[in-house]
Amino acid sequence: MIIALEMNVSLDTIVENFDSIINYKQPIFWAAIVHVIFNPIFWNVTGRLENRTQIFTRICGNSKHRACYIFAFVTFTLGLTRDYLVVSALAMQPKITDFLSYYMNVSTPTDVIQTLGTIALIWGGILVLSSMYRLGITGTYLGDYFGIFMNERVTAFPYNVCENPMYVGSTFCFFGHALRTMTASGLLIAAIVWLVYRIAIMFEGPFTAKIFAEKALKESTKVE
Repeated sequence: MIIALEMNVSLDTIVENFDSIINYKQPIFWAAIVHVIFNPIFWNVTGRLENRTQIFTRICGNSKHRACYIFAFVTFTLGLTRDYLVVSALAMQPKITDFLSYYMNVSTPTDVIQTLGTIALIWGGILVLSSMYRLGITGTYLGDYFGIFMNERVTAFPYNVCENPMYVGSTFCFFGHALRTMTASGLLIAAIVWLVYRIAIMFEGPFTAKIFAEKALKESTKVE
């Protein structure tokens, strides 16, 4: 009963002082979350629209490479603005370690947590940058949706480690930054990033397979 009472008190403390864990009243916090959700929606909707209508290629003078480069620039810029909002929001958020120390008298190994965060950031950065190196600009930014295909499937690192290293690496970066800042809001945003990427993969995987199947069919028809 003593243990149960302690747990109840802890839960009451969390509920009563929730804004000391996550400051949900900050507009920039919600702006960061909206941006995190918006980005995959943007590049999937835009990519599919281009694949079905070639509207951006036509706008760019029937140059699919120019259209893809512009799309890459816009997508990259959106990534920067998203990261800016996330970093700025977390800088204003309360640290979970302060809450644990003040309200629950729990000390946390901050050096260990921040070291783990640094390791996660480095590993995530390696996955993202090596993916971009392997794929190039058009391979990274949905070039196949624009009709720009690589000569062969990439199987070298980091694609021999995981199937979607760009998404996995980006998630690691968000998680690492959350640990570095020691914010519960950072962990929440990292979880949202993981979720929206998982949903994006569910849509992108079959659609990409369809694009390559259509390409293979066209090539086989030409041979015949």
